Amino acid sequence: MCVFGTLWVFQRIRYYNAMKKSVFALVMALGPAAPLGAHPHIFIDTGLDLHFDAAGVLQQVKVTWIYDPLYSLLVTEDMGLDPDFDGVLTPAEVDQLTGFDMQWVEGFNGDLEIRQGDALLELSGPQDYTASFAEGRITTTHVRQVTAGDAQGQPYFAKPYDPTFYTAYDVTLPVEVAGPPGCRARVEMPDLTEGLSAMRAQREALDPDFEPSDAGLPIIGGQRACCG
Repeated sequence: MCVFGTLWVFQRIRYYNAMKKSVFALVMALGPAAPLGAHPHIFIDTGLDLHFDAAGVLQQVKVTWIYDPLYSLLVTEDMGLDPDFDGVLTPAEVDQLTGFDMQWVEGFNGDLEIRQGDALLELSGPQDYTASFAEGRITTTHVRQVTAGDAQGQPYFAKPYDPTFYTAYDVTLPVEVAGPPGCRARVEMPDLTEGLSAMRAQREALDPDFEPSDAGLPIIGGQRACCG
């Protein structure tokens, strides 16, 4: 039992994620035609590092993004990095790469929502960001502070998600929890039957002229972290 709070993290395990995408494609194909843009172009492996204070209140989250090889190649080529194609960036090139994905336009939520019940927590912009390049993939990290909206003792729900579905986030990296003794995390295995039924119901409810942001996938599975 969680004394201070519960955090549910949107997480899709690769096997279930592949199955869900296949079924979603089939469901979409059986319905009215959708805009071609309603599918992901960038794939990011995601990790979360959640920091709670002594009372078990969430203070900040460190987000890790590892970009897919194709997008990493496009970025490095566009920026003129790694011209010798040895897969190693110089310190100057790392400095040039750092922050390339942190220039957020006003109103962008960083593709991350953290809720307590129906209340959406306010998060700061990206801080302390880093970048690296290894094995053909770009990895970046950034920290976001919880600036308002936390209600001690209420459950947390975190969702890395792009509502336009241009970018697909998979929480395949570790979800770490730092806080008082008793903080712990465990994986909740997905209920595919319930999740795919929700997907079909959502698809049937869409207007033929729906926008891509209306085609978000329902949550299947998750990871719970408790303090207390």
